[in-house]
Amino acid sequence: MTTARDSIYAGYRYPPEVICYAVWLYFRYPLSLRMVEELLAARGIEVSY
Repeated sequence: MTTARDSIYAGYRYPPEVICYAVWLYFRYPLSLRMVEELLAARGIEVSY
């Protein structure tokens, strides 16, 4: 069963949970995209822009 949330993220490379967490970090703290990438890498999530 697909939800509205799944359809929003259809076609993206990463799962919705990873995208939501990265966006939350970016807007919650004054971080650059590179710093968000490093924080996710420290948690074992390999991403790149």
